[in-house]
Amino acid sequence: MLDALELSRIQFAANISFHILFPSISIGLAWFLFYFKLRSNLSNNPVWMRAYRFWVKIFALTFALGVVSGITMSFQFGTNWPGFMATVGNIAGPLLGYEVLTAFFLEATFLGVMLFGMQRVPNWLHTTATLMVAGGTSLSAFWIIALNSWMHTPAGFEMIDGVAHPVDWLAIIFNPSMPYRLAHMVMASFLTSAFLVAGVSAYRLLKGDHKQAPRLALKTAILFAALLAPLQMFLGDLHGLNTLHHQPQKIAAMEAVWESENGVPLLLFAWPDEQQKTNHAQIAIPNLASVILTHSTNGELKGLNDFAERPPVAPLFFGFRIMVGVGVAMLTVAWWGAAYLIRKRTLPKLYLRTLTLFAFSGWLATLAGWYVTEIGRQPYLVSGVLTTRDAVTTIAPANIGLSLAMYLTVYAVLLVAYLHTLFLMARRSVAVEEFETDTVPPGQPTPFVTNEVLS
Repeated sequence: MLDALELSRIQFAANISFHILFPSISIGLAWFLFYFKLRSNLSNNPVWMRAYRFWVKIFALTFALGVVSGITMSFQFGTNWPGFMATVGNIAGPLLGYEVLTAFFLEATFLGVMLFGMQRVPNWLHTTATLMVAGGTSLSAFWIIALNSWMHTPAGFEMIDGVAHPVDWLAIIFNPSMPYRLAHMVMASFLTSAFLVAGVSAYRLLKGDHKQAPRLALKTAILFAALLAPLQMFLGDLHGLNTLHHQPQKIAAMEAVWESENGVPLLLFAWPDEQQKTNHAQIAIPNLASVILTHSTNGELKGLNDFAERPPVAPLFFGFRIMVGVGVAMLTVAWWGAAYLIRKRTLPKLYLRTLTLFAFSGWLATLAGWYVTEIGRQPYLVSGVLTTRDAVTTIAPANIGLSLAMYLTVYAVLLVAYLHTLFLMARRSVAVEEFETDTVPPGQPTPFVTNEVLS
C-alpha cells in the first residue's frame, strides 16, 4: 500500500510529465512560425506561407493541450500539496500570477489573430500577432522557470513564523540557478520543436508528398538543430557547474560518487546500490568526471556519504545518462543531415526514416532532464526550506489513488489522440495541390515557384 506522500508524488510526476510535453514544443514552434512568416514577407515566396499554414495548426493543437494540462497542474497545489502554498505562497502565488498576466494574456489575445486573422487583418498585423504569441510563450517559460529555480536555489526572502516572505523580488526572480535553467530549458524546446518539424516533414516526404513546403521546413529544422545541439551541450555544462556549486549532493547522485575523492572517473555505466553504498558492473573513464565538473584531472568531488540528506541515486544516475545519450544521438542525426544539405545532396530514405523515428526524441531528453532536476531536489520541495513530506495533503490515500487513475486514463487518451491527429494531418497534406492559394502581402503578386527554391 502506498501512502499519501508516495501517491501524491506519483500524481504530480504524471501531471508534469504530460504537461511539459506540450510547452516543450510550443515554445520553440512559435518561433519557427515567426521565422516562416518573416521569410514569407521578405521573399514573397508562397512556399514559406504554405509551411506556416501547416504548422500553425500543429501549434494550435499543442497550445490547447498545454493550457488544459497546465490548469490541472495548478489545482494540485491545493488538492495534494496544501503545505506548499501555506509556506511559500507569498512567493509562488505572485510568480504564477505574473505568468498569467504578462504571458498567458499576451498569448491568448494574439492567438486568435494569428489563427483566424490571416485573411482579415493587414499582413503586418498578422506578423506582429505571430511575434507576440512567440514572445508570450517564452515569457511564460521565464516566470515558470523563475519559480522552479527559486525552489532549487531560494533567495531574496525571510522566514517569519514558518512562512516565507519576499524581501528582494529581483533576487527571488533571478536566483542563482535561474539563468542557467532558463537557457537550458528554452534551448531544449527549440531542439524538441526542430526535430518535430524535421521528423513530421520527413514523414510527409516518405508518404509521397513531393511539394516544396515540407522540404523547405525539413531543411530549416535540420540546420537549426545542427547549430543548436552543440550550443545546448555548452549550456548544459554551465548548468552542471552551477548545480555543483549550489546542489553538490545532486551531482554526486548523478555521477554515483559515494566517497569524496580526487580524479573522479566518469561512469559510462554502473548499477548503483544504495544499501551497500557502492556501484556494481561499472564501466568508467578515469578522471573524466573531474575534468568535466572541475576542469581539472585531479579535481575533488564530494561523495554522497558526506551528505546527511541526499536524493535517490538510481533515478538521477540513469536519467542523466538517458538525457545525455539522447542529446548526443540528436546531435549526430542533425549533423548527418546537415552534411547532405551543405553538399546539396538528396536526403536518402534511410535518413528520412531515421528523422521520423527522432520526431519526438526531444520529449525523451526533456523528460529525463526534468526527472533529474526534480528528483534531485529531494527530500525538499523548496531546498532547505520545506520538505516534501511537510507539504503533502492529509486526505485518504484511496482518494488520491482514484484521482491518479482518472488522470492517467485521460492523459493516455489525449496523448494517443494528439499523436494520431498530428500524423493524420501530415498524411492528408500529401493530397493537397502543389500550388494552392497562398497569402502574400497586399498589392504584391504571387510568384511562380521553381525547383530552385531550396538551393
